[in-house]
Amino acid sequence: MKAASFAYERPRSMSDALALLAGADGEARIMAGGQSLGPMLNLRLMQPPRIVDIAGLAELRSVERDGDALVIGACVTHADIEDGRIPDVTHGVLPRIARGIAYRAVRNRGTIGGSLSHADPAADWVTTLAALGARVRLTNSKAQRDLVVTEFVQGALQTALRPGELVTAIRLPSLSPTARFGYAKACRKPGEFAHAMAAVLIEPDLSRSRVVIGAIDTTPIVVDDSSLFGGAITDVRQRFDRDLACRLLMRAGVSDPAARHIHLTVLARAIAEAAA
Repeated sequence: MKAASFAYERPRSMSDALALLAGADGEARIMAGGQSLGPMLNLRLMQPPRIVDIAGLAELRSVERDGDALVIGACVTHADIEDGRIPDVTHGVLPRIARGIAYRAVRNRGTIGGSLSHADPAADWVTTLAALGARVRLTNSKAQRDLVVTEFVQGALQTALRPGELVTAIRLPSLSPTARFGYAKACRKPGEFAHAMAAVLIEPDLSRSRVVIGAIDTTPIVVDDSSLFGGAITDVRQRFDRDLACRLLMRAGVSDPAARHIHLTVLARAIAEAAA
């Protein structure tokens, strides 16, 4: 099957891109790396009348410091992060996650902003950036706004993007020197999307933790308090409340016992890594 016909635009500047989106009445689709959009076009799961290709916009590949945070342009590729071509404020978390995304050919073209915009529940960046407290910058021809990842991703393949808006950057806070991070996922074979994943951030100096359970059919489960660890942030591996996590999964619609078992096993691995 081939994609349905569409108009193709390749703007030369950010202002041109935003102007095209503003005049498209919400019917244009953005293409960056094309690793998610391309297959959906070929299968005719999407049939937009217009594609706006932003891959060549230098403004979207910039990376800069903003105080203790890092602002990453939306068109920075997974390979850019994997290969250390951008600064790392996460003690190695970003390169490690990028290295585990799909295959190198996909990482060469796929972008961090594109992954978030697609909002596949099984995408590594959705779960990871939610755990790291990242914010997504949305820009239109008149203004911009920032949303935390958990506000931006509103469901499977659903985001808070409004007509005429474009994801332009991700703002990532620096992790403290004592912060510990754990991440695990389960895939049927290497390189495929995960059917269970979890990220755990423990920040002893700030007396807080964050647990994110991803790869479910709705928004990720985010536990910002330490309830999964009995109110503590020490000995989290021993204090892990598996029954509470199971109830959270059931509440999120994970009704199959085998699927819950896989999610809980993956979560336990992420907790163990963060506790190491």
